[in-house]
Amino acid sequence: MLDTVLFARDKWLTKDPKSPGVIFPDKAVMFIGAIENTTDGIKTDRVDFWKNVYGFDMSPIKDIAIQEPIVDIVSPKAVISDCTPILTLDLLKCTKENLTFKSRLHLEASRNDYLSGFVSYFEVGFTQIHKPIGFSTAPFSKYTHWKQTLFFLEKEHCICKGEHIKGEISCAPNRNNPRDLDISINVEINGKYSTLRSSLNYKLR
Repeated sequence: MLDTVLFARDKWLTKDPKSPGVIFPDKAVMFIGAIENTTDGIKTDRVDFWKNVYGFDMSPIKDIAIQEPIVDIVSPKAVISDCTPILTLDLLKCTKENLTFKSRLHLEASRNDYLSGFVSYFEVGFTQIHKPIGFSTAPFSKYTHWKQTLFFLEKEHCICKGEHIKGEISCAPNRNNPRDLDISINVEINGKYSTLRSSLNYKLR
């Protein structure tokens, strides 16, 4: 909904240099990291569920379900890599066009595990006050109603500590509904036990 905030900023925020308007928050950074199949069973409940729906094989729906990012709470124990910033915004100056972005991924596995997907979250800062503050929606931080956004891979892949996950993520508003997002993640792994080159498309509705 950030484009709505920017519309309000451009229309109503005073531009008087003697008494400039402010926005709270005014800084935002989005991050991404790698996750295992969480102990909370999110992927099992929301994606793998379609393999056996009360005895019926509805696997074709699974192909659709995997394309939908899931907004839910992830245990910090499920994060298996460092988390890297993919988008940084100055909300006082950025434009709606900045919300369409493409960013490189380079994550390093922090332990031996199975890569199941990615988690995305944001942090914001209130820097225009005498004592700047901020908050994070990361799995390691206190709960917020924004939770986190999960992008699951079709299959799990073994990864070892110190191995690298490289790729690219791109995000753009959907042409038919700008509140919806079309997201692509390209992933490459050349590990001891796994080799992966995959391009996945997600639709956040």
